[in-house]
Amino acid sequence: MFKPLYNYILLERLEDADTTAGGIIIPDNAREKPARGRVVAAGNGIWIDGMLVPPSVRPGDTVMFAKWAASAADIKLDGKDFIIIKETDILGII
Repeated sequence: MFKPLYNYILLERLEDADTTAGGIIIPDNAREKPARGRVVAAGNGIWIDGMLVPPSVRPGDTVMFAKWAASAADIKLDGKDFIIIKETDILGII
């Protein structure tokens, strides 16, 4: 498995519904990538003033993250799509 370093977080994207509340089917090419994900793995944290600050999220947490995160990297592991982002790009835990 993949182990992120420092304050990087490995997320599995959680897909949104294929239809709107009114029942309209949204085609794949018109759908935005979801901004929700499940934490798969987290780095050890970041050093601040000589102290290691661990990440606030843990594997299994469902989080909301910034859609246009500058540090985001899409990767494929074992045939599954994941995203790696910095912990600072996570907006909150759901």
